[in-house]
Amino acid sequence: MLSSMAKAVFIQNPESPYDDQPGEAYHFPHRYLGMVKETVGDWVVFYEGRKGAFGYVAIQRVLDVVADLKRPGHYYANMDRGSLWEFETRVPRAGPDGVAFEKSLRGPDNRPSSGGANAAAVRRLSEGEFAKIVRHGLQPEHGPDSYPREGPLPSEEDVGHFGFAEDQELFPSLPETPIRPEVLTLRKYRDPAFSRMVKRAYGGVCAISGLSLHNGGGRPEVQAAHIRPVKDGGPDTISNGIALSGTLHWMFDRGLISVASDLSILVSHNKVPEETARRLIAPGKKLLLPQNPRHHPHPEYLRYHRETYFGRLD
Repeated sequence: MLSSMAKAVFIQNPESPYDDQPGEAYHFPHRYLGMVKETVGDWVVFYEGRKGAFGYVAIQRVLDVVADLKRPGHYYANMDRGSLWEFETRVPRAGPDGVAFEKSLRGPDNRPSSGGANAAAVRRLSEGEFAKIVRHGLQPEHGPDSYPREGPLPSEEDVGHFGFAEDQELFPSLPETPIRPEVLTLRKYRDPAFSRMVKRAYGGVCAISGLSLHNGGGRPEVQAAHIRPVKDGGPDTISNGIALSGTLHWMFDRGLISVASDLSILVSHNKVPEETARRLIAPGKKLLLPQNPRHHPHPEYLRYHRETYFGRLD
């Protein structure tokens, strides 16, 4: 029942003793079973420790919980793959005022403490705590590596007077007002954020042609392409995106080009003339990658595109 749902923090580090499958399933021991079951149908925030990003990094909706048949006493929380939304800005444990977002982590001075609840892999979140973390995580990034803002931001009505106004200060005092759940799934908010993150990760450079073009206002002309399409459950994460020029984006979406497991560019030559391919693809004919390895395309998303779109057209 809806009344039994609850939000939580799931700790998920890049290196983990558990069988985590980021974006697909969260693996955990029996002692957290009760809390994780409470999250089914609701949203959770993923947090990475010091061996990762050291902060809150994404949100996702929990679908169900099943037992791990190979490892007694362990379970999987199956996640709604298409609901995964990476934060544009990593959110630290505390806000600008130094107060920890999670009340359970606050010391006597309200700052993040060490030990205690910090060691828990799963922690309950109140609606207000969840709202504050998400509010900070979805702020467009500012600075020399950011790109001009695109598309609308959520209205105050959408987010329960949560405040996404264009002229607001960056981190205003935030009321403990729940976010309307449907806002977290709306494409009009997700698409611009995904686009900004992918363009920033690739530095505004097309990953196939190697070209970097900007308009008069400094906006990069590349577009952010989902590797596994949204309609097929593709998430809004940088690892499911590549920056492409408009023409190459169109060709990629239609399976005329794809990317092999060794990152070489595949071309459907029965539909794309050799001369056209030579003009569009950078020398070396390999996908150009972001500097940050965390932002590299996930092999499974590339495999999906090859097998579902590129292979289907040949």
